[in-house]
Amino acid sequence: MNKFQHGGDVNSFAKQLKCKEKEIIDLSSNINFVKPKINIDFNKLDIKAYPKYEKLYKIISKQYSVKASEIELFNGGSNAIFTIFRHLNLKDCLIYSPAYLEYKKAVDIFSYKLKKINRFKNIYEEKKIKENSLVVFVNPSTPDGRYYNLEHLMKTWISKNCTIFIDESFLDFTQKESAIKYLKSYDKLYILKSMTKIYSSAGIRIGTIISSKENIKNIRKKEAMWKLSSFDMNYLIEAMKDKNFEQESTNKNSKNKRLLFKLLSKYLTEQSFIEKIYKSDANFFLVKLKKIDAKELQTKLLKYKILIRDCSNFDFLNSSFIRIAVKNKNSIKILKKAFKEIDKNVY
Repeated sequence: MNKFQHGGDVNSFAKQLKCKEKEIIDLSSNINFVKPKINIDFNKLDIKAYPKYEKLYKIISKQYSVKASEIELFNGGSNAIFTIFRHLNLKDCLIYSPAYLEYKKAVDIFSYKLKKINRFKNIYEEKKIKENSLVVFVNPSTPDGRYYNLEHLMKTWISKNCTIFIDESFLDFTQKESAIKYLKSYDKLYILKSMTKIYSSAGIRIGTIISSKENIKNIRKKEAMWKLSSFDMNYLIEAMKDKNFEQESTNKNSKNKRLLFKLLSKYLTEQSFIEKIYKSDANFFLVKLKKIDAKELQTKLLKYKILIRDCSNFDFLNSSFIRIAVKNKNSIKILKKAFKEIDKNVY
């Protein structure tokens, strides 16, 4: 795989199969399959003037119980990551891995010296934490979806005067606690919220950084005045007005997640092709295969037009790891049919 390749490349997959994109069952992308209801006519949107973001700042700050002066908006989560790496201009970076691949890309681009801690083996490997370094932690994590209680780690990072970057892009899929509470006691903390994951809108590029008022003020000094289009802004404003969306999303994801786990667990036997299903608090599962690797399984899924995430380019993982996202019932039904057939031919 490409070093920084992600899931969700439906266009290339459809071209490979010579079919339409809408025919693809994309289980590689962890974008919410539940969509908010919006009521806006983009043909009537006034785009002759420069966008003003006050309304969006207000609705996002209310959503996360912070002040508008404590958030900054970016053209997507990745853009936010690159901006923070450039803005901080530190020398050392520690990433708790495996993690979202854009962090390693940012390390390369901005010439940080990288260290990694394997979350699966020894998350409390404190000797690797360097004084005054940048620490990156994705919570819930990717590609496994586990949520971590950060109390102990926060104390350690703070004791070493680290700048802390917590990526909470998938926290909205859980009922877990945010790291926002630490902002009151530690000012070298930045929290990323990727709005497009939960609101099923990867094509709407909006990411949010939450930090202290002073940190946000310093970031804004070096930022462009207009970063989001009126289309991006108005779509998210309308999506966040859907009062029933949060509960509907939680209910449907929870129900389908149970269905998917039940399906995967069926092949968690000595005779079958799944060795382990990792505990997940998010909307996807990391699965370790046996008797077959990710590429082989993806090849066998071609006839069903199913796309999964090969996780071999994540740190500390290999070709036996895949990620499968929670999607609609029909997707799970077709995956069930595919796995039943594949299981017969795996030796």
